[in-house]
Amino acid sequence: MARKFSGGALIIASHNQGKVREIGLLLAPFGAAVTSAAERGLAEPEETGTTFIDNAILKAKAATIATGVPALADDSGLGADALGGAPGIYSARWAGPEKDFGAAMEKLQIELGASENRGAAFVSALALAWPDGHVETTEGRVQGTLVWPPRGDRGFGYDPMFVPDGGAQTFGEMEASAKEAVSHRTLAFEKLVAMCFKRA
Repeated sequence: MARKFSGGALIIASHNQGKVREIGLLLAPFGAAVTSAAERGLAEPEETGTTFIDNAILKAKAATIATGVPALADDSGLGADALGGAPGIYSARWAGPEKDFGAAMEKLQIELGASENRGAAFVSALALAWPDGHVETTEGRVQGTLVWPPRGDRGFGYDPMFVPDGGAQTFGEMEASAKEAVSHRTLAFEKLVAMCFKRA
């Protein structure tokens, strides 16, 4: 039986304001008093895991240990089929210390080269950690196609390159509500909600 979040303070263990905004909207119905790791002045832990789940757990545990408050962390990224799933867990690192995702998308396009295989998947792993060390995890995945040049200035990260299967717009072109309806993070969050949350 999964542990339920009982309401009150919850840290979103991220310094990525795009992620914080998306997760904050998803958490709105559940009575959580949300703050981010950045707002708390927490350092970003080194992501030494070999999977998205590993890194989500690492970030959630670091935040809850530092504050004594339950913490929710997301580790997510884009995997290109033609590149064996790269950049994968290194998606943010491809953007460098300046978080330049324009450069990261150019690097991805260069790596793909003339490949006709433009298939890709966005993956989101979520970890909800409590101060006593208990953790619950879920993962969501959405398949799609990579386009070039990038399209749209909404979203963040690699969103302007990614068209989800069955869609015509990139995540960067979609209204926030349209992206939320189909995104990898929403799929992971729906699983976590079913396990750990109840409406306020």
